[in-house]
Amino acid sequence: MNAFARVREDIAAAKLRDPAARSNLEIAVLYSGLHAIWSYRVAHVLWARGLRFPARALSQLTRWLTGIEIHPGAQIGRRFFIDHGMGVVIGETAEVGDDVMLYHGVTLGGRTRAEGKRHPTLGDGVAVGSGAKILGPITIGAGSVVGANAVVTHDAAEDSILVGVPAKPRPRTNGEDTRAILTAPEYFI
Repeated sequence: MNAFARVREDIAAAKLRDPAARSNLEIAVLYSGLHAIWSYRVAHVLWARGLRFPARALSQLTRWLTGIEIHPGAQIGRRFFIDHGMGVVIGETAEVGDDVMLYHGVTLGGRTRAEGKRHPTLGDGVAVGSGAKILGPITIGAGSVVGANAVVTHDAAEDSILVGVPAKPRPRTNGEDTRAILTAPEYFI
């Protein structure tokens, strides 16, 4: 997929996930989450080519401009969307699947300084509420939802709903909508 097709796909994903989005132009010019992911993609290419310092410099410049820090070593899938974005941190060994959505203040962080995998893996279609912290080399299964301000330190099966501190999974009921779950008052802490 060429760069322009990827940009169009990102804009369409933002429009799909943000009911406040009015136009493609507004999304392209004003959405800091998209600016951060576009910058990440350039930094990731530099990182993969062994140009570590320029990659990190670009990621830090982007952090300064957007308030979103994505390490260039992270692996991020297609149609990734960060809504509002300020305070999002994604660590070096994090892996993010396709169609994932994060709200502001989310951390995909580590719990150790050891070499190797230190950050979480999010499956396809995961949604993470504002302020949630997902820590360590854990896996959140596809289609799962992490509630606002949850602290997740253990693996979760597909289609889990994780709420609380520490987060405890509960099964999803039939027909439960991800967007509705993230806005329901009972999932806030």
